[in-house]
Amino acid sequence: MDGGSGASTERMPRAGRARGWGAVFALTLCVATLIASEFMPVSLLTPIALDLGMTEGGVGQAIAVSGIFAVMTSLGISSATRGIDRRRVLLSLAVLMLVSGAMVALAPNAAVFMAGRALLGVVIGGFWSMSAATVMRLVPADDVPRALGMLNGGNALATTVAAPLGSFLGQYIGWRGAFFAVVPLAALTLGWLFASLPPMPSDRGAGGGTVFRVFRRRQVPLGMAAVTLFFLGQFALFTYLRPFLETVTRVGVSTLSLLLLISGVAGLLGTWIIGRMLRTRLYSLLIAMPLGMGAIAVALTMFGASPVAVGVLLAGWGLIGTAAPVGWWTWLSKVLPDDAEAGGGLMVAVVQMAIALGATAGGFIYDRSGYESTFAVSAAALCASALVAAIGWRTARRT
Repeated sequence: MDGGSGASTERMPRAGRARGWGAVFALTLCVATLIASEFMPVSLLTPIALDLGMTEGGVGQAIAVSGIFAVMTSLGISSATRGIDRRRVLLSLAVLMLVSGAMVALAPNAAVFMAGRALLGVVIGGFWSMSAATVMRLVPADDVPRALGMLNGGNALATTVAAPLGSFLGQYIGWRGAFFAVVPLAALTLGWLFASLPPMPSDRGAGGGTVFRVFRRRQVPLGMAAVTLFFLGQFALFTYLRPFLETVTRVGVSTLSLLLLISGVAGLLGTWIIGRMLRTRLYSLLIAMPLGMGAIAVALTMFGASPVAVGVLLAGWGLIGTAAPVGWWTWLSKVLPDDAEAGGGLMVAVVQMAIALGATAGGFIYDRSGYESTFAVSAAALCASALVAAIGWRTARRT
């Protein structure tokens, strides 16, 4: 793949830029649809379980299934599709998203339901692996952070509304209707991508071997270590935020939903603010963001009994935490401009595994030592991420 094309688009004609941004908007709709599909089961466990003869825990594994297939796909899609026009690959993934939505909504049994969820995981892993490299070919290099911020904004919006929207739709049109609502969105995404994506030939001679080849680059091991620590620390805390709010802050369901909504809205604002700052302060932000979240984790243990203080702290957590992935995708586009697909595949796998490890470790500690220890481990991992990012910055300056 010609990953360096971001620089070559500096002088692209105005019509080409407009079409490129049109494709970015289409990709953002694709992101929102994917993430909404991924987390829709969270609020529909009970009706799905009753209808398909499954346990609620079994339905909950639908999220894990999509995550597993996302990791597997992210590690192999770059080499598996080498030599194939990236436009064709992205359109094929959009078709699979549509098929997945129909399979899940119309599933006659648990096996078909899980197969549809596995197919969704393939789309998630494939799309996110190619997202940075695709954006680099659609917009000028200076606009890459803004375009990546837009994609992550779609991610943040879908994450915020997926569960409550699924619950709302499920109440009126059933869980199948809620899932089937994804199908027309997927069809719209497919049509928009077909109309806006330009041909993006893949270089058959580039990108041989596995995604792990990018570890030969000097900055990559440090960057991936910092990413791992960041997402581990973030989800060690975030996964167990609800029981903390219920037992320590002692808020009701409506207040809890409001606090989570505040965090989500702050995340949308953060992707816009921090996305603009990334052009000139990339490494400073990669160091400052985990430090800020580590401080918030400590502050939550100190002021957790105050709903107002917790609301302010969660707004800060959402503002930083939602925008942080934009920073790391921007870093990827800078460090691996000529191999962004392989780097993207590795990044997706690292993030998914770090989330799983953080959630598992956080739960183990929460059950045995309480929220204070869990939040302390989160803060320690986030501060370690900042330290590794600082070492990476020094390495980048020397090279």
